Amino acid sequence: MITVIICTHNPRRDYLDRVLNSLKLQTFPKESWELLLIDNASELYLDAQIDLSWHSKARHIREEILGLTAARLRGIKEARNDILVFVDDDNILDINYLNNTIDIMQKYPNLGAVGGKSLPEFEIKPEDWVHQFYSCLALRDLGDETETYFPNLSDKVSKKYPEISPIGAGIVLVKQAAQAYAELACQDTSRLSLGRTGKKLVSGEDNDIVLTLLEHGWGIGYFPQLRLTHLISANRVTKDYLAKLNYASSRSWIQVLDFHKIRPWKKISSWTVMPRKIKAFFNYQAWKNPESFVKWRGACGTFEALARLS
Repeated sequence: MITVIICTHNPRRDYLDRVLNSLKLQTFPKESWELLLIDNASELYLDAQIDLSWHSKARHIREEILGLTAARLRGIKEARNDILVFVDDDNILDINYLNNTIDIMQKYPNLGAVGGKSLPEFEIKPEDWVHQFYSCLALRDLGDETETYFPNLSDKVSKKYPEISPIGAGIVLVKQAAQAYAELACQDTSRLSLGRTGKKLVSGEDNDIVLTLLEHGWGIGYFPQLRLTHLISANRVTKDYLAKLNYASSRSWIQVLDFHKIRPWKKISSWTVMPRKIKAFFNYQAWKNPESFVKWRGACGTFEALARLS
């Protein structure tokens, strides 16, 4: 009934071991779900290192094209079941995650994608300012009320990206809906460029999936009973890392919305990018503290993306 897909590139072994252990403990019977470990061009082949013999329907799959989007597309292609659960290699699922997934998808057959809470476990205690950038770290808690959204396909003017849209961590997709996205993504090289590629912090692939599903008439939902713990390593709460992440996220956000003809901003001339960055540096007082610097780098990503609009 369910295919769990873990996409990973050079994983941190202690984190991945905890992810797999959370899957071993699922209350949903193992005979009712399969497990795909997508080894996305890791330096050392994972099939020789990671033991999946505890699960009779587990498979190692090697994907040589580097990039999260390529790995996810491979997972969609290889999955044998109707419901797909994408789990990052630092996501520890609540023991009832798969059981809750089945209950939700049976009750809401018109939902193409759902997600829930992604709560942090930090390797080191972050500084107080870091919480402002939780969304960049794929952390989310929208409360304890279920929310759903269904698109109005007749309204071509007020297209939007719903706040309750699932994030990539723990996202649940109906395979039929995922295949519609995969077909389009495979035909468009610009979409294939979205998502992490090695050490490049490109994002936007989750937004692309959600918007594609909405355009095909599928609904989306937020369900608080879908809980996972997101392991956040020490290097990911530093000023430099979050600055790079916010820059990439801001740039990708505008890029993916433009793919889907959602354009609340106007294109800017490329020659204005540098003056805008300089002005923003002083407006944000980027030298003042880490928080201001990270926000400034996000603005820089926005300016660059606006200059590249069609």
